[in-house]
Amino acid sequence: MLVYEGIKSGFIDDVDLGIIADKIRNKYIEVVKRRPSAPEFNSWKNSMQYMRGVLSDSEIPDNTGIAIEYNIPPTGCRIDFMMSGYNKSKSNVVIIELKQWDKCTEVGEMDGIYKVNTYTGGGLRDVNHPSYQAMTYANLIRDYNESVQIQDINVVPCAYLHNYYFDNDDTLLSNNYKEYTDAAPLFGHNDVIKLRDFIKKYIEDGDDGNILYEIDHGRIRPSKMLQDSLTQMLKGNREFYMIDTQKIVYEYALRNAIDTVGSNSKNVMIVRGGPGTGKSVLAINLLVELNRRNMTCFYVTKNSAPRNVYSSKLRGEYTQTYINHLFQGSGNFIDEERNKLDCLVVDEAHRLNEKSGLFQNKGENQIKEIINAAKFSIFFIDENQKVTLKDIGSEELIKKYARELDAGIYTYELDSQFRCNGSDGYLAWLDNILEIRETANFDIDGFDYDFKVFDDPNEMRKAIEEKNEINNKSRMVAGYCWNWISEGKDNTNIHDIVIPECNFEMSWNLGNSSTWAIDKNSINEIGCIHTCQGLEFDYVGVIIGDDMRYEDEHIITDYHKRASTDQSLKGINKIAREQGEKIAQKMAENIIKNTYRTLMTRGMKGCYVYCTDNNLQEYLKKLISNVK
Repeated sequence: MLVYEGIKSGFIDDVDLGIIADKIRNKYIEVVKRRPSAPEFNSWKNSMQYMRGVLSDSEIPDNTGIAIEYNIPPTGCRIDFMMSGYNKSKSNVVIIELKQWDKCTEVGEMDGIYKVNTYTGGGLRDVNHPSYQAMTYANLIRDYNESVQIQDINVVPCAYLHNYYFDNDDTLLSNNYKEYTDAAPLFGHNDVIKLRDFIKKYIEDGDDGNILYEIDHGRIRPSKMLQDSLTQMLKGNREFYMIDTQKIVYEYALRNAIDTVGSNSKNVMIVRGGPGTGKSVLAINLLVELNRRNMTCFYVTKNSAPRNVYSSKLRGEYTQTYINHLFQGSGNFIDEERNKLDCLVVDEAHRLNEKSGLFQNKGENQIKEIINAAKFSIFFIDENQKVTLKDIGSEELIKKYARELDAGIYTYELDSQFRCNGSDGYLAWLDNILEIRETANFDIDGFDYDFKVFDDPNEMRKAIEEKNEINNKSRMVAGYCWNWISEGKDNTNIHDIVIPECNFEMSWNLGNSSTWAIDKNSINEIGCIHTCQGLEFDYVGVIIGDDMRYEDEHIITDYHKRASTDQSLKGINKIAREQGEKIAQKMAENIIKNTYRTLMTRGMKGCYVYCTDNNLQEYLKKLISNVK
């Protein structure tokens, strides 16, 4: 998605007329659905003047393609400036990361992390090395854009710090970052001629912006999913370049872990992040690196589905004993000695329970036991993904037990968006329509995300099956409103989810919940929150059952419509009797809405929906009826 697009001659005219920032702002409001901040607007005014100076070279063709603020699917990252053209008939795109820095301070012993007084950040902020940022953005385009691959478009990154004067021994040019600066050269205030020469090396003939058009309209290729890349990551191969806050949090986590274990102290790190912000990728990267550094480090989740999927992917490469040791359940630390382990990386920390064991009668509290067991524990958490009454994981509770166990506390937040085609707008829109939180996103128009409402669940099933034929990465899921009558039975003619008015029948996953997300035959089955949370697909088809409907212009939840075999609301009737129906309803409402929010954010490229409640169906259709 491009905010500004044109050619060199038009760009220069817009700058000379003093309207370039206004054009960018107006288009930004149209496509991003929010007004840019005053510092953002001023940065466009400032930086585009410098880029106009760079392009004032007759050897750079007037019809060179120009793009500003390109959103990279499937992320929320934006490239500041792009140029396109040809060199000996080769299609080239030069991407330029613009920085208004005039000085920076390296954060000691952390790879490419700097303190910078940014014009748009309002004070000192942790930022990545500009070359690293440009390099990772180029990698994202190469990895995800099919047009770039099919048409063999060469993507060349660089960074231009137009207010920055480089010294010969400048830390940004250190040999420590040669990998980054070789991949994405750095240019400063006095390097205009060098930057021009760099551009002219790749752009000899203009293309009228056609190459940028192809990239902007290119199909997003099958995603590199964590479960697919896990084996290579454990072998030490770099499968994911972490971007923006991911890289910053990773470096802080690594440094905190090393310092904690080295000093034999005790610390806890909390990392907040919504759906698709890369929590699991970051967790696995830390697991690999900390083990590489000979620390005793395990990956911990309460939910068995991701652990089983990872285990299945690793089978044949590693012994089952090693795999089971590496990926642990959250109830495995009841009797562990204090500080026996170096590090525990806890994913989906919001799903932690108070008690452990099959009957929830063992131990005191999983959070306390994890913190007690490790010198350094890191919790990845999104409290809006609590989906059962037993889920007690919260930032407040983690801090409580950290203080009780004399552990230091660090908190960080992830904001880079990888799921839902990187659309923060879709997530905000979803929160708004489900009435989880009020946001400014009242319509879905302009979001680069495939959201559809189907009148017939059979048609939705057909659409998901067609998507799944591409790469086995699309699935059907549903709210838990149908009893699991097929459980333990071999008769495939027994169907759990029956919608008679549509002649629709399917079964819950037939006892194979452990690897349902990757099994080829599971396209014929419907998953629930317990089989897909913590995992991701390309497309997800969601059946919203009778536990959520639309009445009197509001979303209404009804826990009485949940299946009796559903364990996520076990004990809600007792709560209603002892504490009152109002309290029970509120608790159940949070679980039900969080469940559908989680289900509707499992798809990286699209979400298809069918509602059993006709009013809710019509409400959702009305919300998207004006989308072209």
